[in-house]
Amino acid sequence: MIKVSDHAKKKVMELMTDDGYNPSTDFVRVGVKSGGCSGLSYDLKFDKSQAEEDKVFEDNGIKIIVDKKSFLYLIGTTLEYSGGLNGTGFVFNNPNANRTCGCGESFSL
Repeated sequence: MIKVSDHAKKKVMELMTDDGYNPSTDFVRVGVKSGGCSGLSYDLKFDKSQAEEDKVFEDNGIKIIVDKKSFLYLIGTTLEYSGGLNGTGFVFNNPNANRTCGCGESFSL
């Protein structure tokens, strides 16, 4: 399961609405792809539909879909939002990551 912090929930709902998505019916698609300075990078986008093999979660009022392959890398992850001096954006607190890059956008196991 992927958890969503209160601050991330607020920002997700705001961005979904701005982009023409409905936070109560549409999804946040979270995935992992090859790349980044640590080997794997996170992928986050909005989606109106789910594929047959997607895992579906809901936490803190946000519907999340994860493809089957990415799910194994993301178990236990919390999606947070940071607006601090080190940059603004979504942050993945992933307990499975052994190493992350300085920007937090990529990781390795």
